[in-house]
Amino acid sequence: MRKVITDLLKKMNGVEPADIARNGKAAVDYLAAHDDIDLVLMDIEMPIMNGIEALKQIKQKYSTPVIMLSALSNKEITIEALELGATDFVTKPVNLTAIERDWTRDLERKIKGSQMKKNERLHPTIERDKKLRREVALKEKKTDVELNRGVHALVIGSSTGGPRSLLTVAKALPRKSKVPIFIVQHMPKGFTKSFAERLDAECGPHVVEAQDGMMVEPNTVYLAPGDYHMTTDGIKIYLNQEPKLHGTRPAVDYLFKSAAKAYHKYLVAVILTGMGHDGADGMVEIAKNGGYNFAQNKETCVVFGMPRAAIEKDVVNEVLGLDEIATKVNRIVR
Repeated sequence: MRKVITDLLKKMNGVEPADIARNGKAAVDYLAAHDDIDLVLMDIEMPIMNGIEALKQIKQKYSTPVIMLSALSNKEITIEALELGATDFVTKPVNLTAIERDWTRDLERKIKGSQMKKNERLHPTIERDKKLRREVALKEKKTDVELNRGVHALVIGSSTGGPRSLLTVAKALPRKSKVPIFIVQHMPKGFTKSFAERLDAECGPHVVEAQDGMMVEPNTVYLAPGDYHMTTDGIKIYLNQEPKLHGTRPAVDYLFKSAAKAYHKYLVAVILTGMGHDGADGMVEIAKNGGYNFAQNKETCVVFGMPRAAIEKDVVNEVLGLDEIATKVNRIVR
């Protein structure tokens, strides 16, 4: 497995494998001796020191991004790794002799996405960021009381770094939510049920992995299942396997656009950390229909891609830090 993945990495543009560690302890020791490592790609299952223990030690000492390799049998452990600070994960390829092109593309996309924060430090976009802040400052602002009185539903979209951010929001939710909450997190098939269960353990409202035809109820959080787009008409949830959008399924835009039509001005949307621009077009539709949009700020994002794309569309009403968003959501849906 290590050799196959190393050979794949060597073929990727801009990626240069530094070394191979045979176990978690060796990976931790290697980082201690080398300060020029940009990324750690690490298996969950390793001898001597497993991936979870190695991840804990790495995150305690270093800011180096870590992407986990996970088998479907390690769903709960993978969710724990994301909560502990892993940037992302990829599922282990089933067939090592003929790795699917999509798997290689997904790995490359996540590796490059994990480096975006470093690239922004090396090539700051100060004037561009100032312009975005000025544009958002001019947008209409509503008080928490106004939003609370008018909200009928909340939608949230996230990608890279999203699981940890969503757990922060979930922990801040009130014991009861007067509205339904819909979430799309970019996550492959087989992992979303475990993630829904993890969210459910942390918040008052009931969290479920959405099913096709499920009735929409208040005080319930619906998480889109992996490999399915999720839409709603405000009465039921609908799942489909239309082609991937922005290279992913589920896609945030499917949810946001359908919710904009269903709830109009009574919808509040949040776009959290993630690479790419999924959710931006959906926020355009939400704004057109009179809804209200929040975006996570650059400072608290693992990757600022998705929030930035929405902000650049000039449809975001407020840009806030993650803790501020969690507090806002609590006040709006209670």
